[in-house]
Amino acid sequence: MAGNNSSEIRVAGTGRVLVAAVGAAAPSAFSANPAADWGAAWTDLGYTTTDGVTFAKKDKLDPVETWQAISPARFVYSDRDLTLKFAMLQFNEDTLPFFIGGSKSDVKPVGAGTSGIYSLDIPDGPTFDERALGLEFTDGKDITYRFVIPRGQVTSADDVKLARKSAASLGVTFTALSQGATAPLATFLMKDPAYSVTP
Repeated sequence: MAGNNSSEIRVAGTGRVLVAAVGAAAPSAFSANPAADWGAAWTDLGYTTTDGVTFAKKDKLDPVETWQAISPARFVYSDRDLTLKFAMLQFNEDTLPFFIGGSKSDVKPVGAGTSGIYSLDIPDGPTFDERALGLEFTDGKDITYRFVIPRGQVTSADDVKLARKSAASLGVTFTALSQGATAPLATFLMKDPAYSVTP
């Protein structure tokens, strides 16, 4: 409903980021147990920094110039970038390969496998590591938003600062990839009484 309504202001009080194989099904239920809603296919990446997640949608429009007018006659869409930027605080077999560009299986035990020592090789050149990515945030106990990118990959990794007075973080930018002209680039799922659309 149009007009001033403070109950429709959203604050992402807490949230989380999850990854899965490309095309993993987005959760359709909003139960009291969100982990069960997402299912075993999705992996929670754990703690992130207090900056949360930065969502960006950038469209590039090219103007069609004409001889008869100074202003463009129309615009042509030439590009769309949909990205999520966040920084992970946990280091484990899920987060470090996601940051580097690889899978959980790239983490290998060293020696007999019981030494507690593991290795993760960084390849000479970049590798394609496509994933599905899910974002969930809540505003109080009654409002939950979920955002799912069915196909994408990490396209940028931040510098990792190792210092005595701050926690190291794995900052990434995840970019959505097309699944074809008829498939959505991403999907919002909302449990929010502000929406009053009827079927």
